[in-house]
Amino acid sequence: MAKRFPQGFLWGGATAANQIEGGFHEGNKGLNIADVLPGGKERLSLISNPGFDFEIDPEKFYPNHEAIDFYHRYKEDIALFAEMGFKVFRMSIAWTRIFPNGDELEPNEEGLAFYDRVFDELHKHGIEPVVTISHYEMPVHLVKEYGGWRSREVVTFFERYVKAIFNRYQGKVKYWMTFNEINSGLMMPIMGLGFSIQKEADKYQPTFQAFHHQFVASAKAVKLCHEMMPEAQIGCMIIFAPVYAYDSNPENAMHALQEEELFNYFCADVQVRGEYPAFINRYFKEHGIELEMEDGDLDIIKEGTVDYIGFSYYMSRTEKKDKSDLDGIQGNIMQGVKNPFLKASDWGWEIDPIGLRISLNKLYGRYEVPLFIVENGLGAYDKVEEDGPINDDYRIEYLREHIEQMGEAIEDGVDLMGYTSWGCIDLVSASSGEYSKRYGFIYVDKHDDGSGTLERKRKKSFYWYKDVINSDGEKL
Repeated sequence: MAKRFPQGFLWGGATAANQIEGGFHEGNKGLNIADVLPGGKERLSLISNPGFDFEIDPEKFYPNHEAIDFYHRYKEDIALFAEMGFKVFRMSIAWTRIFPNGDELEPNEEGLAFYDRVFDELHKHGIEPVVTISHYEMPVHLVKEYGGWRSREVVTFFERYVKAIFNRYQGKVKYWMTFNEINSGLMMPIMGLGFSIQKEADKYQPTFQAFHHQFVASAKAVKLCHEMMPEAQIGCMIIFAPVYAYDSNPENAMHALQEEELFNYFCADVQVRGEYPAFINRYFKEHGIELEMEDGDLDIIKEGTVDYIGFSYYMSRTEKKDKSDLDGIQGNIMQGVKNPFLKASDWGWEIDPIGLRISLNKLYGRYEVPLFIVENGLGAYDKVEEDGPINDDYRIEYLREHIEQMGEAIEDGVDLMGYTSWGCIDLVSASSGEYSKRYGFIYVDKHDDGSGTLERKRKKSFYWYKDVINSDGEKL
């Protein structure tokens, strides 16, 4: 039997502006990073390898420009979320709708008004928005003119953006998060940090300087939120992927620990504890990293600690120090090595429900602040049957097993606020730019070649998740 979820548990779904909205030139919106990333499997190599130029190539297809047209269809989509019984809807605000270039002095009224309409529609249906302030869509102008988050000036621009949205939406938004999957900058600096590494050997200094600027910006946002909206809560948002040692060899155990500290805990330590962790000092020394800080930065970080941890969980990661005998076989998108005990999705992401319970226990044991799973889901190829239904039993099985482990973690004593399944409606994949990598409870008729009617259809999982929410996790 499923474990009882606490009263007021925040069930819902999650999306990001750049992956659902479309309307990329409407309402005076400026160009953002997602707008210049082409669709298809080449995207992953573009965002993880040196030398990307942030230009639109007329020969390529850019799915984020139309996405699933939430910009015009938000009322229809929110009605479907309400039909499932969502308590919350995690979404993001597109920075370039509010400040098209990022460095303007005054916000764009058309952009502000659009989110007013979205928030009002959500509240009409009794759904609380959970808003990510910056989700992989930095203004391209800030990338080209300032070098992304490498520039200290961007902290000022971000603070101006935050003030504008807090001022406008206080009373409409109770739950905020600063930077989506902030630690992804270690793997994909283009998406999170707003620059492309030009040479692999030069990545360390600019990457960690950019992180420092984001930590200061995040802390300032937290402080502003507490001052302007004392009733609201604001969290950080990280990717969490527990790291297992390949075997009981102490060398592999030590390697796994070091990988986990850097990837899973570094950013969270700064944002939750308010200080740089001790383990990072050796890493900085060994990689020749010397951070430029302004007077008072460490005080700002200390004063701007978050109220909760939002995190994404898709997979675990298995690590071996010497991989030379494994023929270079990579475990999944998180690198590492293949775990012989786990199956993988169609995209090679290893499926590990117990890893979610492990993650929840590790995070709560380290930080003792409320946790919020704001992304978890299965990207899969879905088939519309001839007579209309979409029987995504594989998705139901995936989510059921993960929700069961959430219940176990709550029994373990973990303070878990809520769960928003990723891509509650089909959207454009961030890592591959594909429509065919579907996550949703709601099917959107849109395909990798750009064809499709954008018609929405309820999948089998739609009705299943409705029952899960209505029974507060009892009926899985």
